[in-house]
Amino acid sequence: MLEEMLRERNLPAVFTGEQTWETRRVELLEMLCREEYGFLPPLPQSMQFEILETNERYCAGKATYQKIRLQMTFPTGEFAFPFYAVIPNKPGKHPFFVHINFRDNVPDRYMPTEEICDNGFAVFSFCYRDVTSDDGDFSTGLAGVLACDPAKDCGKIALWAYAASRVMDYAQTLSCLDFTRAAVAGHSRLGKTALLAGALDTRFTAAFSNESGCSGAALSRGGNEKRETVGHICGQFPFWFCRRYQQYAGAEDTLPFDQHFLLACMAPRRVYVASAAADLWADPVSEYLSCVAAGKVYRQLGLSGFVCPDRLPQVGDVFAAGRIGYHLRAGTHYFSRADWLHFVEFLKI
Repeated sequence: MLEEMLRERNLPAVFTGEQTWETRRVELLEMLCREEYGFLPPLPQSMQFEILETNERYCAGKATYQKIRLQMTFPTGEFAFPFYAVIPNKPGKHPFFVHINFRDNVPDRYMPTEEICDNGFAVFSFCYRDVTSDDGDFSTGLAGVLACDPAKDCGKIALWAYAASRVMDYAQTLSCLDFTRAAVAGHSRLGKTALLAGALDTRFTAAFSNESGCSGAALSRGGNEKRETVGHICGQFPFWFCRRYQQYAGAEDTLPFDQHFLLACMAPRRVYVASAAADLWADPVSEYLSCVAAGKVYRQLGLSGFVCPDRLPQVGDVFAAGRIGYHLRAGTHYFSRADWLHFVEFLKI
C-alpha cells in the first residue's frame, strides 16, 4: 500500500548506491541549500558567553537554570542574543535538547521544562525572534549584521538554524552533557528549522520535527487538498527561504528533490517526525510518507530506518523502533507535552 502511494507521488531518488553515502549526502545538502533554504553564514571570528542569571534551585532544587548571552564577532560587526539552559542537578551525563522556541519563556507552553528534566534531560532554548525577525526585513538582527540578501544568501530559517548550532557551541563547553544523545527540536516553522539544523550540523545526533509540514517534513508532491503548498508558503513567507525557491511555487513536480531528502540527510543519525490528525495544513499523510521514503536510505546503509506497518497511521500510533521515528496524535497544530514525552522516549533508546 505505502509503496504504491509513493509511486503515485513520483519522487526523485535520494540515493542509488552508485557513490558513497558521504559523497551523496554532501550533494544533497548543497542542493537543498542552493534551491530552498540558502547557505548558512560562515562561522563567527570569535564568540563569548556571559552568564546573566543563575538559579541553582530551579524546579524545587532539581535543576539549575541560567540565562546566557552569546556574543558573536564578524568582519561586518557584532551580534548577541540570549538563550536559556536548564540542566538537572543530579550527577552524571545528561542527554539534551536545543529547542528553537517561539518565545523566551522558561518553562513555556511549548516546553514542559520540569518534566523534561525529570526524565534526566537538559534543555537549552532560545526565542527565534531574538536572532532575526520573522518577516522580510533583512536589515536588523543577525541578518542585518551579516548583510544577508535572500536573492544570493539564505532566508530566515537558515539563520535560525545557524543560531541553534551556536547554542550547541556553548553546550560543548560543558562536561555534564551526553553528546551521544544531543538533539535539536522545533515546532511548525521551527520544526523546519530543526530539520535543517540537524541535517547540516552532525553534532546533533537527532532532530525532532513537530508538525513542520510544507518545506519541512512533508512531501511537496501530491497531498490533501487542504495542505499548504510551496505556492502558499512562498506567497506568504518568501523570506524564510532563498529567492530561488520561489520558482517552484505551483510547480512542485519540477523540484529536483523532495522533503524526504532532508530527512535522509540525517542518516546514519536519527530523526523523528510528529503529526497531529486535525492539522491538515501540515498534511500528516505527506509527513508520514516522507518518513517511509527516507527510510529506504537507512536500509541501503544497512540500518533500521522507518519501521511501520503497510498502512497509513491511526491516531495514537507511535513508530519508534527504527532510526526514523513518527507519531500521530489527536488534535490540532500545537507542541504538546505528549509530543515532548515521545521525543524523550525516542532519545532514551
